[in-house]
Amino acid sequence: MSKKLVVYVVFFTILLGGFLFFTFVGTDNWKVKIPTLGVVQPFNFINQDGQKLTEASLLGKVTVVEYFFTTCKGICPKLNTNLKDVYLQYKDQPDFQILSHTCNPETDSVPVLKRYADSLQVDTKKWIFLTGSKEALYLAARASYKLDDPKNNVKSISDQFIHTQFFALIDKNGKLRGKIYDGLKLVEVQELKRDIALLIKE
Repeated sequence: MSKKLVVYVVFFTILLGGFLFFTFVGTDNWKVKIPTLGVVQPFNFINQDGQKLTEASLLGKVTVVEYFFTTCKGICPKLNTNLKDVYLQYKDQPDFQILSHTCNPETDSVPVLKRYADSLQVDTKKWIFLTGSKEALYLAARASYKLDDPKNNVKSISDQFIHTQFFALIDKNGKLRGKIYDGLKLVEVQELKRDIALLIKE
């Protein structure tokens, strides 16, 4: 290779490096972008202590959302075992929380949710259990969190039952981010953990 060619290669390499540096320095362009899937709609639910919780509780927090019911003997115990692993990793982060909504509010009253929360031995300021009207809970699952297909909302609300294995992730601005994570797949639970870390840093 001639000296002239070497000089050209070095020159254009430096030029390209400088261009990339000045394009990305001082911006967030170099950071991994987690997709935005939607915005959480207004809600009004009751937690395990009988206190009201609205969409304002999402602001400033990275939130993992799930749906379950306390008498479930199928997927829910495994889901909450995996979710507790997430909880244990991030419970000391001030801007992290979990919202677990019941999909069976007829059974999961405030005292029932309180007993369930106590059985998990978690801080209910960080892992919050919610109930409310079935219609409102199911609307939130479909419209806000994308945890159930809205097309399932074709029958009377009394005949419907959401039983989902998926988790949703909400950022500090109340936006649905990332993907819908399969809570039964450890690889997706690990992906959820990584995305939580990224959103906490945003």
